[in-house]
Order: sequence, then structure tokens, then C-alpha cells
Amino acid sequence: MRFMVIVKATADSEAGVMPSTELLAAMGRYNEELVQAGVMQAGEGLHPSSRGARVRFSGPQRTVVDGPFAETKELVAGFWLWKCASLQEAIGWAKRCPNPMPGDSELEIRQVFDAEDFGEALTPALRAQEERLRAQASTQR
Repeated sequence: MRFMVIVKATADSEAGVMPSTELLAAMGRYNEELVQAGVMQAGEGLHPSSRGARVRFSGPQRTVVDGPFAETKELVAGFWLWKCASLQEAIGWAKRCPNPMPGDSELEIRQVFDAEDFGEALTPALRAQEERLRAQASTQR
């Protein structure tokens, strides 16, 4: 199973406060453990929402809204993509994480859909397309 582990934004991360050398070192050690265990597939920090945008959809219309966005508690400051045997394993790894922010912070763990989760709606042709696109994307990194 794959899980996205979302690092929730804080007032500091939205203000662009950069992590200390100590926190960067601690996260580096933690990420190394994740990689050595075969858990971590990807992980990145994100710039504040003031440097981003949202695209809203309403039927055929598209509206662009520039950041910053008001509800800090609903924003994402970073993420990992982990491969774990279960949600409990992912929770175990998350509990070992250094606090990713200077103050209080939160991680959210969400399972990523696998092809099997879509049932018959994912036809053989759509499954083949998905596999082809994943293979192509992995060679472009």
C-alpha cells in the first residue's frame, strides 16, 4: 500500500520561516531511515501558499486564484510518499518523525488509490494507458 503523508502548514511555514540546521539534519537522518527501510518513495517541502495559485473549476469555466490562502490549518507545507504494509505501519513511522515545525505541527496520513480500488470502471484499455503513463513518467525524472 502507498500512503501520502502530508505535513500540515503552520503560521511559520506560511510566513516563509526556514527550518534550522538542526531540524534539517534531523529530517535528513529520518529520511535516510525511511529510504534504508524501503518506505520512502518521494518527499518534498513546499513554498508558502503566497507563491502559489489555485485553479477553480465550475463546469467549463476555470478561475485562477493567487495565494496566499487564508486557512493555514488546511494548507500543505510538504509531503512524503511511503510504501507500507498497512496504515498502522505508516502511523508507526510518522510517530518516529522529528517535529517538522518549530512549534506544534501535524502530519496527515492518507492511503493512495491503487488500480484495483477502481474496480470495473478501470477498463483494460484505461489500465494499459495508466501503466504506460506511469512507465513514461518514471523515465522522465
